[in-house]
Amino acid sequence: MARLSTHVLDTHSGKPAEGVTIDLYALSNGAERLIKTEVTNADGRTNAPLLTGDDYRPGVYELRFHMGDYFRARGVDLPDPPFVDIAPIRFGMADADGHYHVPLLASPWAYSTYRGS
Repeated sequence: MARLSTHVLDTHSGKPAEGVTIDLYALSNGAERLIKTEVTNADGRTNAPLLTGDDYRPGVYELRFHMGDYFRARGVDLPDPPFVDIAPIRFGMADADGHYHVPLLASPWAYSTYRGS
């Protein structure tokens, strides 16, 4: 089944990142539309795929991970403003029947992603 999923790993603590707010936007013709906001669970994942079934459509999307809020809530000493506050990941989904998994590895100083499985 076609779906979009994500998870967040806190490379500062070496654990899944529980409690990260994630916004999912659809981008089209210079406009952006907020599709949903989710919060990661104890495994650093959302409780369900971000898109699936009739909600899943090929296109350009952006995930915005609220990492500054996450690290502040855990007592990490951050500068003001934090170096990594909201981590945006813009990506395209071309396969109408695909599984796109977009993980985030993050610390207060860096983040990266890849197309997972």
